[in-house]
Amino acid sequence: MGCCKCESQAQVCQGGETERHKHRNLTEEKDLLKRLNRIEGQVRGVKAMVEDERYCVDILNQVSAVQAALNSFSKVLLSNHIKTCVVDDIEAGNGEEAVEELCKTIQKLMK
Repeated sequence: MGCCKCESQAQVCQGGETERHKHRNLTEEKDLLKRLNRIEGQVRGVKAMVEDERYCVDILNQVSAVQAALNSFSKVLLSNHIKTCVVDDIEAGNGEEAVEELCKTIQKLMK
């Protein structure tokens, strides 16, 4: 894909490398940041449990909760990506590349 600017994403060429950006609306950004702040707090809680020498199973239960929260974050972000970036790329005539990128991304998430 060449460099372009559209409502949902922009690409900036710097020294032959392309850095892509996504401009999110305020509601989407707040939701994602709120989820990440919650996950960050959960990870700090796991660290505190290790430092406090808590029982392994209790720590593992908290790690499982962190993983579930990260999975939920990924699902929301992926859904937003499909509804905005992928749709915009398809409408701009870059559908084949957008779908290929999406398939690769989903494969990585499913590992």
